[in-house]
Amino acid sequence: MPLSEHEQRMLEQMERALYAEDPKFASALEGSGLRTYTRRRVYQAVAGFLVGIALLMAGMVAKQVWLSVVGFLVMLGCAVLAVTGWRKAPKPGEQPAAGAPHARRQGRQKRSMMDRIEQRWQRRRDEHGGQ
Repeated sequence: MPLSEHEQRMLEQMERALYAEDPKFASALEGSGLRTYTRRRVYQAVAGFLVGIALLMAGMVAKQVWLSVVGFLVMLGCAVLAVTGWRKAPKPGEQPAAGAPHARRQGRQKRSMMDRIEQRWQRRRDEHGGQ
């Protein structure tokens, strides 16, 4: 279940506050998240790909067509997993997109628009005494 817009804003504010208070701790926490998970997934997919090659070769040596087909399918599945995991992995220092999977496609323009809206909202709250 995805977070609501209000919950996403609150989470982003908490993250910014954490980065402002203790950037070293925040960067240490950042490395243990999605980037580590996707890296591990890519490594597992590469290992599975190698197992698929072994199955394919074993099927050819044993003249068992079904074993070669299984090996090929394992290779194909692991290749797809590795490529998708590699593409989804956030770059070092990059914040993973929270919530919407289409946020990556929309690029910086939408993000800067959201930043402007958020800044205006904060300015209005500050002008009205934090009500």
